[in-house]
Amino acid sequence: MWVPGAAGRPGLAVAMAAAAAGLALAMAARRWRRRRPVREVLFFPSPPSCTEELLAEAAGPGAPAQPCPCPLPRRDCSLSRLLRLLLSARRSLDICLFAFSCPQLGLAVRLLHRRGVRVRVVTDAEYMGLRGSQIGLLRLAGIQVRHDRGHGYMHHKFAIVDRSMVITGSLNWTTQAIQTNRENVLVVEDAEYVKLYLDEFERIWEEYNPTNYRFLSQGQ
Repeated sequence: MWVPGAAGRPGLAVAMAAAAAGLALAMAARRWRRRRPVREVLFFPSPPSCTEELLAEAAGPGAPAQPCPCPLPRRDCSLSRLLRLLLSARRSLDICLFAFSCPQLGLAVRLLHRRGVRVRVVTDAEYMGLRGSQIGLLRLAGIQVRHDRGHGYMHHKFAIVDRSMVITGSLNWTTQAIQTNRENVLVVEDAEYVKLYLDEFERIWEEYNPTNYRFLSQGQ
């Protein structure tokens, strides 16, 4: 490497060449360095906080979010963290829930569907029609929803983001659970565990396929 003005100073030229090579290696390592997998635990109840600006930004990325007039504080909390994890989906979101009535989470799921993310939902037949359930709104938005046929509760509570991250725990996605219950949610990016949840979801999804339903004929 020739350095202008460095004639007769080979040591300086060598040092500068070495520095340039080191910088190039550091930049390459930074590009190839793997992001640390997510390992997170969320505990509920979640303290009251405003999530309107977060959802508004998700609805229109890049647009300036209008300040929400509500009196709730703007702070990070378990609910906002859960929303961000869900909204990180770029390709798919598979949800398996016993009860789903939280409006903020329902809106986040619909926004993902509107963004082009493939969303599938499995839920419990008895609880999907309760007052405040988000399932009807999800179906109206065009999201695929399947439910059990009454043989025990579909009591799972997990979601799979982009087939690479599992969100699971005791939490039903209801306002009461989020605001008042002692609940926990574990978030992991681990291929071995994700595959187990994917296999379970696909098994249930196929089992609850309406084309597989069997009904007794009249007179039996």
